[in-house]
Amino acid sequence: MHAFDGTQTDSVFTHIACRSCGATYEPDLTTFPCRECGGILDPQYDYDAVDVTPEQWEQRSGSMWAYRELLPVRDASAIVSMGEGDTPLVDAPQLAEAFGCGQLWLKDEGQNPTNTFKDRGQSAAISCANEQGITDVALPSAGNAGQSASAYAARAGMDCHVFLNHQAGGVKKDLVRAHGAHLHLYDGKIGDAGVAFTDARHEHGWYSVKTFETPFRHEGKKTMGFEVFEAFDWCAPEHIVYPTGGGVGLIGIWKAYQELVELGWMNDDPPRLHVAQTTGSAPVVEAIESGRTRHQPWENPETVARGVEIPDPGASPWMLDAVFDSGGTGVAVTDEQAFEASLLAARESGIEMCVTAAVALAGTKELAAQGVFGPDEDVVVINTGAGCKTAGKIGEFVG
Repeated sequence: MHAFDGTQTDSVFTHIACRSCGATYEPDLTTFPCRECGGILDPQYDYDAVDVTPEQWEQRSGSMWAYRELLPVRDASAIVSMGEGDTPLVDAPQLAEAFGCGQLWLKDEGQNPTNTFKDRGQSAAISCANEQGITDVALPSAGNAGQSASAYAARAGMDCHVFLNHQAGGVKKDLVRAHGAHLHLYDGKIGDAGVAFTDARHEHGWYSVKTFETPFRHEGKKTMGFEVFEAFDWCAPEHIVYPTGGGVGLIGIWKAYQELVELGWMNDDPPRLHVAQTTGSAPVVEAIESGRTRHQPWENPETVARGVEIPDPGASPWMLDAVFDSGGTGVAVTDEQAFEASLLAARESGIEMCVTAAVALAGTKELAAQGVFGPDEDVVVINTGAGCKTAGKIGEFVG
């Protein structure tokens, strides 16, 4: 499913650059991360070559590939898509009233093909792999990214190796297998699965679609930003609250804003980006509160919201730059607050939020209580995944 016809995407993707050492690579690079320093790689574009208008973007629909000029795939036939993106921005006036803030919106990423925003990143990463003729992809995951990668790899006819720990949700493990992927299970936390993945990838030479190892997942995620800003007539809402683990979506939204400013489509009044984490794993929030430009690894992480249980996020300097430059902040909530927020969303807006996504809504409630939001300001909460992802846990909490 594409949002266009033809053989070329008109992408202005030019090269890949390392954010740490500045090394540059050709677009057809297939080994990640940076060979020089191990740093995060970031696709670069020739913005002067963009031959499209905001009005033309607005006329397109069907998937995130409506924004194809600023996505890193040039051959349209390589795109692996199931209609990801193009998700609704749902007004939630009852939640706004309950929280005492202006207008509250839920960006409902649960309506993606595998029910999370991970589909945006994996559509981009698997499409780039497909363009390069890759046959085997691999990644470690807390669950959702692995399920998404297995679905997109299956659609592309690739072999997929997913490394999870045993505590990952049963539905996610079952669906990874259902898509025909090779499931590798390990004891411990996501970091333990990550170590096993790294060893196996080096041994077998698999193409990595791991967070911030591939340069392409945050490119897919930035389309969330394009959609939000388009919905606000190419202006930024005053606030965006994001449930933060590895921070791919947060960085993607920030990059989308910067690109649109570069194109002259938006003014330089950014959305304030707010990080929401749990008290059981809050390395980025702790760094924000301390005013540091890099996090300190979180010892003994423990939260029911596995998607934000990332104790040592490698992209924290980039995340923190985005938060500080946008004027945002951070907030940590308890697991119980996240469960309560999930139920509140279901009962007051009809939107089903998994526990990880509800961390952002609980954080929004806390930030509202702190007076962070003005009475006439728009607040967008990113619902990163549908309630079905943690339905069992939510059901246990309801009792």
